[in-house]
Amino acid sequence: MAPPEWRTARLAEQIRIEVEEIVAGELKDPRIGSVMITQVVVSPGQRHVRVLLTVLGNESVRNQTLEGLASSAGFVSHEVGRRLQMRRVPEVVFVPDRGAEAEQRVEELIHKINRTE
Repeated sequence: MAPPEWRTARLAEQIRIEVEEIVAGELKDPRIGSVMITQVVVSPGQRHVRVLLTVLGNESVRNQTLEGLASSAGFVSHEVGRRLQMRRVPEVVFVPDRGAEAEQRVEELIHKINRTE
């Protein structure tokens, strides 16, 4: 039986807060740049967590940051499970948020149009 939606939403918010703290303060990988977590999606069985994020910088910085985050995903999973005292530690996967990137691109184009008028 799946947990109620409100419980899953609350868990996703708690995981988002913990992942932000871990990424900002505890990961020492030099490949990881400036990251903004936009959303956390928890699977119905709470075994998997997708962390949607945007990375500030050019394409090479984004790729390096995603590589650094992918290599530290096990540590992040372990820390989230420990901090939230979860029986089953969910597998954390970092995914670039394409929706946020598209939104940022639209805003850039609007500013560009406004400057030319």
